[in-house]
Amino acid sequence: MKNSLKLAASVAGIGLMAFGAGTAQADPSGTPTYRQLAGVGSDTTQGVMNAMSNAITVSGQKVIGSYDATGSATINTQAATACQALNRPNGSGAGRTALLNSLTAADGCIQFSRSSSLNTTASVPGLTYVPYAIDAVTYAITPKSAVPRNLTLADLHSIYTCDPNYVGTAPNYTIHALLPQPGSGTRSFWETTVGISDADVVTGKYPCVSDTKNGKTIEEHDGRVLDDTDIAPFSIAQYIAQESGTITDLRGSAILGNINGAPSLLLNTGSAATREVYNVIPSSKVATAPYSTVFVGGTSLICQQTAIIKSYGFGLDTNCGDTSKTSG
Repeated sequence: MKNSLKLAASVAGIGLMAFGAGTAQADPSGTPTYRQLAGVGSDTTQGVMNAMSNAITVSGQKVIGSYDATGSATINTQAATACQALNRPNGSGAGRTALLNSLTAADGCIQFSRSSSLNTTASVPGLTYVPYAIDAVTYAITPKSAVPRNLTLADLHSIYTCDPNYVGTAPNYTIHALLPQPGSGTRSFWETTVGISDADVVTGKYPCVSDTKNGKTIEEHDGRVLDDTDIAPFSIAQYIAQESGTITDLRGSAILGNINGAPSLLLNTGSAATREVYNVIPSSKVATAPYSTVFVGGTSLICQQTAIIKSYGFGLDTNCGDTSKTSG
């Protein structure tokens, strides 16, 4: 099974490896230093949006500035003093909060956020979640793990609710169920997928579930934290892009399991737990350039970059550029 999974991942990345490796970067570099559209948030989509920031121009000038979820403690998003030394938002939730804070302050520091989950909770000002690609999430384990390589959603629910028939009893659980950091879109999506609530996780209802390892918060899509008793969610797009060298390889010894019999290492429209990924923009800017030019509609500049989307392990989204999902 391990060899067949690795073969599938390699096939998925063939032909675009060199392209992806050439576009990988952290925060924006080159000219202009500050871009019209500065974005923060999701770890899952930072690589593909970094590539978009290099490829997309308006009147010959780059307009997207995509800032990684991790790195230096602070970022400088625009030339204004208010936009210098901002705390770096890590994850979809933190990106949404930073965007809303910037809009409320009217400081012009952040224009969009990256999100790997949909959050239509009412907000003021209103936000629009604009989809552009399809990802899927499955579970990661080590090759020596006793966790089966094929699980159902019901099995995963039992594991993440600490059913002793699956994980044993405290304190020596045979399976430790891991989650990424609070505010992560992948965490939110995975909790919904396996049928648990974040509130129950936070209050300790499920004692075999943790979002830390060795005293440190777990960053999403980092397989290096896994030992042979662990299970954790992992973006299939991230796994494909990491294996192909398109982005930094943080898989460690992690391999992916299959959910409900659906092969994991495929472009993600056919996987068991699929999700759209989004750029989040102010609803008031949907019809205003450069937001409308870059993000909105099936012919938007982002939706035209199908080669980039696929090279980062994502599937194409027939709803790319749709503006129907709003938070008010």
